Amino acid sequence: MGIGRFSLTPIMPLMQGDSHLTLAQGSWLATSNYLGYLAGALICAALAPRPLSATRWGLASVAVSTLTMGLTHSFALWFAFRFAGGIASAFVLVGVSAWAMPILVRGNREQWSGGIFSGVGIGVAVAGLVSLAAGVETWSSQTTWVVLGIMAFGPAILVWLLPISDKLAGVPAASRPFGTFSRSLLIAAGCYGAFGYGYIIPATFLPALARNYVNDPAVFGWVWPLFGTTAAVSTLVAARLLGRVSPQRVWRGAQYVLAAGVIAPVLTVNAVTLLIAAFCAGGSFMVITMAGIREALRLGGASAAQAVGLMTAGFGIGQIAGPLMVGYFAESHNAFAWPSLIAVSVLILSNVVLYVVRDDVRQVVGAGV
Repeated sequence: MGIGRFSLTPIMPLMQGDSHLTLAQGSWLATSNYLGYLAGALICAALAPRPLSATRWGLASVAVSTLTMGLTHSFALWFAFRFAGGIASAFVLVGVSAWAMPILVRGNREQWSGGIFSGVGIGVAVAGLVSLAAGVETWSSQTTWVVLGIMAFGPAILVWLLPISDKLAGVPAASRPFGTFSRSLLIAAGCYGAFGYGYIIPATFLPALARNYVNDPAVFGWVWPLFGTTAAVSTLVAARLLGRVSPQRVWRGAQYVLAAGVIAPVLTVNAVTLLIAAFCAGGSFMVITMAGIREALRLGGASAAQAVGLMTAGFGIGQIAGPLMVGYFAESHNAFAWPSLIAVSVLILSNVVLYVVRDDVRQVVGAGV
């Protein structure tokens, strides 16, 4: 999923160089992936697919959609492939969450959830390292897509071959009408929509911003591996923290950290602010996801996959606005500044909402990536 959702970000500078991809076009490709993520989340929320089946088909589709990005120069096909990758990534998140998390809960091993969610950060870091190697060794962006696609087939094949079953999780595939979701879950989904917009600016454009500061791939290429590594490590730390601190407090604290990462490059673009952005954004977004998945499973009950899907849909709606906003300002000198300022404002507003409703909704957080 880390590859399926976030590989465009480190490859975008390469595509700008050899495929003459413009910032506006890159924004549309990012938006396509996020639209697909939203569509996949809505499908899961409406149909409640069997968790293991959603995981298997999602992983296979991630690999195919990533590989095919390197087999064409057509922008229309790129748009379609990124859309398909978004749908697949949503299926992976919902499927893994509804399948693996109940197993940990039943076995009193919830602290191991950090290991599960660190996978996204590892995938981000791998995509970043491959793109870094591509920049240093002057691979084409097409070759880079193919290499990542081939790598993505590894876990997909493994999950298809392993003798595992949905029955292990003990989560029945139940469905319910959208109108019957609890007020707590709906508030959580709305707050996560705000988070989706708040984090997506650095999550989409940080390497491109670093490339504008220093045009040496051996330097700017390290931003994304750092982002992914921080995301992976943060989940392991947060898994233990969630055993002592309520998810609502973790959510609000992580969101303030994220806001610092979003605002740093707006103040000035240099090595220090780019590192702050990578650490803060990378170290917070999967922490929020982890806490949110726990709450979605609790609020969803037997309809766990639907609950995760609904909250992921909230995320998808929020994150679509980010690239569109950057695309709107693409021709100005404020392509990143204004969208980032709006993002910080949205994050703070979301924290206010979470604080105000804390007595009514004790553990309101959001879920998705």
